[in-house]
Amino acid sequence: MHEKGRFQMSSHHSHSLRFIRFRDIPGHVHGYDTRTTISGRHRHRLRGRTSPPHGMPDRHAHYYEGTTTFDDGHVHRYSGWTGPPIPLPDGSHYHEFSGQTTYDDGHIHYYRGVTSEALF
Repeated sequence: MHEKGRFQMSSHHSHSLRFIRFRDIPGHVHGYDTRTTISGRHRHRLRGRTSPPHGMPDRHAHYYEGTTTFDDGHVHRYSGWTGPPIPLPDGSHYHEFSGQTTYDDGHIHYYRGVTSEALF
């Protein structure tokens, strides 16, 4: 409603405000880059990006999967879920992850790492 050039709000109009940490918005992903354990005198590298989050903002996890680098004439597949978010002082967060690769060329490899901060 306008009254004498002023805008008046209806008595039925209201707003609800809440604090939003933009680094935790739905849809963020994380990068990761780590190496496997040595097996058969070689190791592989795992590099990629996670899925968007699954779960509540303060208790979510991310799925990841991929193929290792080609080393010693073969690759391995890997997949898993990150742990819950680990907060950082600036309001962002990262996740820990670990697992084992598929059995290929007569062996497996183990891996452990942390993700980058959230990417948008």
